[in-house]
Amino acid sequence: MTVEEINECISECLACIKACNIFYGTCLQEEDLSMMKKCIQLDRDCADICALAVQYMTTQSSFAKEICRLCADICEACAEECTRHNHEHCQKCAKACRRCPQACRKMAA
Repeated sequence: MTVEEINECISECLACIKACNIFYGTCLQEEDLSMMKKCIQLDRDCADICALAVQYMTTQSSFAKEICRLCADICEACAEECTRHNHEHCQKCAKACRRCPQACRKMAA
């Protein structure tokens, strides 16, 4: 893994954290929160695992690859859930969550 590939993964994780945190708050403002429950939870999970992945990559942890593999799985689940909602903010979140897994899977390889 090159420094550039690690930095790319870190950048994608940071972008995903930002998107999930922004849209988490936006989802909480929706009228039907019960419909948004899974989306809200996955936004939180996604932001949290991305933050952990960044931490593990920047400290060169021997577990970074495993964390990145899990991060990719959670980001994909979040993107999938977000695409089920027609809200513009959910579609934007899904877009950010689709880019991150590609970089994380490279990191985990």
